[in-house]
Amino acid sequence: MSAITRRASLLGGGSLVAASALSHGPWSMAAEAATGEAESHGLSVFGDLALPPDFKALPYVNLQAPKGGAIRLQTGGGGGNQNFTTFDTLNIFILKGNGAAGMGTIFDTLMTGSLDEPSALYGLAAKSVRWSADKLTYRFSLRPEARFHDGSPLTAADVAFSLNILKDKGHPVIRTTLRHLDAAVAEDPGTVRITLNPARSRDLPLIIAGQPIFSKAYYRTQPFDQTTLERPLGSSAYKVGAFEQGRFIGFERVKDYWAKDLPINLGQSNFDLVRYEYFRERQVGFEGFKSGVITFQEDFTSINWAKGYDFPAVKDGRVKKETITDQAPRGVQAWWFNSRRPKFQDPRIRDALRYAFDFEWTNQNIMFGLFQRTVSYFQNSGMAAVGTPSPEELALLEPFRGKVSDLVFGEAPMPPKSDGSGQDRALLAQAYKLLVAAGCTRDGTVLKLPSGEPLTIEFLDFQGALERHTAPFIKNLRLLGIDANYRVVDTAQYQARVNAFDYDVVTQRYGASFTPGEDLRVIYGSEAARTPGSQNLTGVADPVVDALIEKALVAQSRAELTTICRCLDRVLRAGFYGVLMWNNPDHWLAYWDLFGRPATPPKYDPGVLSTWWADDAKVQALRVGP
Repeated sequence: MSAITRRASLLGGGSLVAASALSHGPWSMAAEAATGEAESHGLSVFGDLALPPDFKALPYVNLQAPKGGAIRLQTGGGGGNQNFTTFDTLNIFILKGNGAAGMGTIFDTLMTGSLDEPSALYGLAAKSVRWSADKLTYRFSLRPEARFHDGSPLTAADVAFSLNILKDKGHPVIRTTLRHLDAAVAEDPGTVRITLNPARSRDLPLIIAGQPIFSKAYYRTQPFDQTTLERPLGSSAYKVGAFEQGRFIGFERVKDYWAKDLPINLGQSNFDLVRYEYFRERQVGFEGFKSGVITFQEDFTSINWAKGYDFPAVKDGRVKKETITDQAPRGVQAWWFNSRRPKFQDPRIRDALRYAFDFEWTNQNIMFGLFQRTVSYFQNSGMAAVGTPSPEELALLEPFRGKVSDLVFGEAPMPPKSDGSGQDRALLAQAYKLLVAAGCTRDGTVLKLPSGEPLTIEFLDFQGALERHTAPFIKNLRLLGIDANYRVVDTAQYQARVNAFDYDVVTQRYGASFTPGEDLRVIYGSEAARTPGSQNLTGVADPVVDALIEKALVAQSRAELTTICRCLDRVLRAGFYGVLMWNNPDHWLAYWDLFGRPATPPKYDPGVLSTWWADDAKVQALRVGP
């Protein structure tokens, strides 16, 4: 599901901006001076912008979409300091606190994206951008009509302030990605100059263009680096409405929004109210959907999808259920081992633990056969490694021979495939063989590490949604002599422990980018492994991984980037940093029949919050919810 206005934000849906190098196609340079400078209405990756400077609207929207009505949904994702079950701050751009859902959507950005082009941005607060021949200096020209919600002008000083304070005091993920921003300066009220370090990544210009713009005047009296429940001053199509801490938060459409008639915004932000409901458990949220408290949800729970939609509103057509497939990569979800801990530092031990998880049994008996196994860190994309390395991959990998596992040079490592019994003796025997090879010994019913300490594993979570899936995994680990358990703690404790890397195993899904770049460094880089609060949960700190990431950050073509990512995939898979779980190639959507939507959906997202609308006739007929 997209953010309300498709912000290319570091803190939306858990993903980094899916963008990298600047294009030099017919739409990417509206003007070029003798100095080699270029000017454009947008920024693109490896190819031309699909839309010309005078485009009238995004191709998938309905320009006659009415405004009004409401959509109510359960929180389904987040990034930074956000979590699924509660919130205690409206500041999602710092490490402290539990951030509220949707807060990134109240701030405009210099540029914003299209759900048909995952690697392109078009002007929003900025009408154009000019960059130097060496691509180290960018000047964004702002629209003079840009305004904050209080009517005050949005100027270059606000942009410069925002970028500088995010770099200095923002969430560690943001600080990491902005570290090669050398300067952000307001040359005049309508022009902001961005200076980049020569070591900057290919992504950085687009990441900067996708950052939220704060009011400098507002933060003269408000500390940026503190949690708060005061509504911040925004500038976008929505503002914070009514909320109750930890229970719900609403966003009201700004009817005199300064940019509502820009081509990039036409036909979008159609709901008068977008409201997120919070529930401690996902199943309680499903009951809220059945009663109409929630009017739309994307379901991620197989038992609900297979058996839960038998209530009267589904049978009589008031609730619709459908499966939508798009062309987006699926990312990777896993039980991630904290390799910072001595017991997980030997890759043979990490490898052995994979053999105790029987996906085939779990999928058929718990998930109704609805999922497919995740095998790659770049699942459902051309960047996933397949078979043996190609000549291009070998050329890239050969300098690292002896520094990585020999598995990297053979068939791409795959998860073990079981007999579906739930207790595959052959796989458990292989697991024990690997553990012995790593120096572990069996003392009666206890498996001991080479140090003589028993091998214990705690699976840490903040809700019990995966307990049924983890239980048979734990049973097999115990057969190996490993003292494993599943522990659920409150969200505050969970977040504090994750930020401090105080866990054995946690579960996390990383979203996927069409054009991986800075997100790789944030999730798998050595610096992130040492940064509290980072997304490098498994603690990957491998010089070869770092070297491949650096190559990915400066790749000059999509073909080159694809080869690099396939190599990186091989190295990560051969490191056995987690037990890769499963993925759903489809979106499972369920909603009360209250909505209209464009005839042609976007290519890479259902576009619910950005392009759907409330159908007044249907709303009057159903009258559901509070």
